[in-house]
Amino acid sequence: MSDHQWKILVSAYADNELAPKDIASVELLLKENAEAREYLAELRRLSSHMRINVTEQPSPDLDHKILATIQREEKSMKPQTKRTMQYATVAASVLIVVLAANNYFFAGHSLTRGNPLHPTVMVNVPVSPVMTGALSPAKVEQRSVALDAEKAKKIYVNNGSVMAEAARVFDAFSGSRMKSATDDIGEQYTSRMPNAAVSLRDGTKSLGNTLQYEPYYTNAVAINSPSVPLVQVGEANTEEYASIEESRFLESAQNPLSTFSIDVDTGSYTNLRRYLTSNQLPPKDAIRIEEMINYFSYDYPKPEGDEPFSVTTKAAVCPWNADHRLILIGLKGKTPDVSKLPPSNLTFLLDVSGSMQSPDKLPLIQQAFTMMVRQLRDQDKVAIVVYAGAERVALESTPGTEKEVIISAIQSLMAGGSTAGGAGIKKAYAIAKENFIPNGNNRVILATDGDFNVGVSSTSEMTRLIEEKRNEGIFLTVIGVGSDGNLKDGRLEQIADKGNGSYYYFDSLQEAKKVFMTELGSTLFTIAKDVKIQVEFNPSAVKAYRLIGYENRKLNKEDFNDDKKDAGEIGAGHTVTALYEIIPAGSAEKTADVDALKYQKAETVKSDEMLTLKLRYKEPKEDTSKLITKVLNKTEIKDAPQGDFAFAASVAEMGMLLRHSEFKGTSTYDQVLQMGKAAKGDDKFGYREEFIRLVETAQALDVSNSGGMQFK
Repeated sequence: MSDHQWKILVSAYADNELAPKDIASVELLLKENAEAREYLAELRRLSSHMRINVTEQPSPDLDHKILATIQREEKSMKPQTKRTMQYATVAASVLIVVLAANNYFFAGHSLTRGNPLHPTVMVNVPVSPVMTGALSPAKVEQRSVALDAEKAKKIYVNNGSVMAEAARVFDAFSGSRMKSATDDIGEQYTSRMPNAAVSLRDGTKSLGNTLQYEPYYTNAVAINSPSVPLVQVGEANTEEYASIEESRFLESAQNPLSTFSIDVDTGSYTNLRRYLTSNQLPPKDAIRIEEMINYFSYDYPKPEGDEPFSVTTKAAVCPWNADHRLILIGLKGKTPDVSKLPPSNLTFLLDVSGSMQSPDKLPLIQQAFTMMVRQLRDQDKVAIVVYAGAERVALESTPGTEKEVIISAIQSLMAGGSTAGGAGIKKAYAIAKENFIPNGNNRVILATDGDFNVGVSSTSEMTRLIEEKRNEGIFLTVIGVGSDGNLKDGRLEQIADKGNGSYYYFDSLQEAKKVFMTELGSTLFTIAKDVKIQVEFNPSAVKAYRLIGYENRKLNKEDFNDDKKDAGEIGAGHTVTALYEIIPAGSAEKTADVDALKYQKAETVKSDEMLTLKLRYKEPKEDTSKLITKVLNKTEIKDAPQGDFAFAASVAEMGMLLRHSEFKGTSTYDQVLQMGKAAKGDDKFGYREEFIRLVETAQALDVSNSGGMQFK
């Protein structure tokens, strides 16, 4: 193949224009040809990064200067790379945004090829619930490009910090002068922006809510401030979340049994952290309260004897409804001696399709998996399967004694092509089975944004495929990545649930460190599988109950004793927490409008017991379940949750506020903060302190729950 021919192919590969059958050939070429890899890197640098470093306010002829720079670059460019530069030219002509702050650069974001002329503009103004001291004035440059009104995307201004900056931003977007930055807090600020509302919290000089409107013009705003995050440009948000129908109160006389599968996923919490850190409220269905609660570990008693986990039950007056009670069920997994852990047969299944190019996707995955490989033992082994337009084995199973070989294979991966996720999963399970270790830890670890679009792509098809494979003794861990608006969260969570595994979302390298270093044992080693909980409530003590969260983990009562029914897994050292809100017997509160039964009479047994808790689980290599039973008495109810119980309650309360739950009662962010701070405890890794900061951010953003003043 001549240089001219392979350069055309590599250019098409970079632009995601190759047919699936050609992608594998190009990837083989890239693996063997250093010049081809360098050429691809050059194309991607030119298409993804147009960096401008400006220290003064942009001049009126800035756009002409940028275009002149592009033309100069184009003259020195190899002929085949000019096609890539066309996208940079479009980006420059549509949106010119400059960020000059300390050592910041603004990279002209690589516009998604599907709709480069109609970007979304997001401007994140610096945020802090309470900011003191003077900030240097913002420098705002407004430029407009006429767009078709029907195609214009929404503009978001997320969470300003002081009126001096907020007023200028609003002025730039509205085209009308705002009041002076020195005006007092509480003045009514107006603009020509339809549906715009400003909320100010007294004395904090913070702007509370998100403003949005659909303009005839897309305006680019540049702000000169050391704490301003980068402006992002991209297509409309296409993230997917499975719909959640919140659990309601059930009367124990008619429904005495509550049955569900335990859940140790944490992806929902890190995903909502990503939203709040970007000064946005997460979508309602992105909030799975059980995953928020179980992101944190709790100091439950260690297991004794042969049982793989301990069981803790507690009861207290409900913090958000004093007429109700709150029940905690806590499990703590056994932490085995590391020297006695079985060898691991790991298959990394990595998405290297075109959608994985951004820094928070494949590059983050490469850093994370490199970190994990360095923790592996000599007796462990790793194979790597990648998929884009087609799947391929990037590394045959390699022992832990050759860590640098494994790491080199990870670091050499490059993104490009379509997304054949189904084929990749089949190949990964086949490789895992080829290298199966009897009585070992056999696991596939999938890392992707979930954007499958070739072959098996629907969630139902994918989960059926995973269900077929889980019976082969191979467990699954799913890692979700990406913040560019196409995360398929619901799909990834369901795949993990069906694959005897867990789902994590990596929003940062710090989260990767938590999962792949600090908690590696619980991530990799399952100590109990198909763990189910069934609670029988005593109608003489409990009028009605509601399970908080776990909506997509509910089971039929008949499933509890059915050992063929799949349920959740617990890893080494994991803690699992579930909360019930109950209405005591004798309460006049109406919970359901159901006619009395004609052929049955309700009879209750007088007892001091509130409930009986039953758990079923299987040893990782067994098919027959074991049973644990525990009773909770009315005499155990405390006046208020304390310690870990209180912290778990504060996390659940925040989840209800973010979901705008009809059962949130008297919940407020102030109450969440008070309870969370009091129960922060030792907090070795700072996770609880971070939660408190996120609550403060949510309070500033969530006008409907914060009670702040609102101006229109």
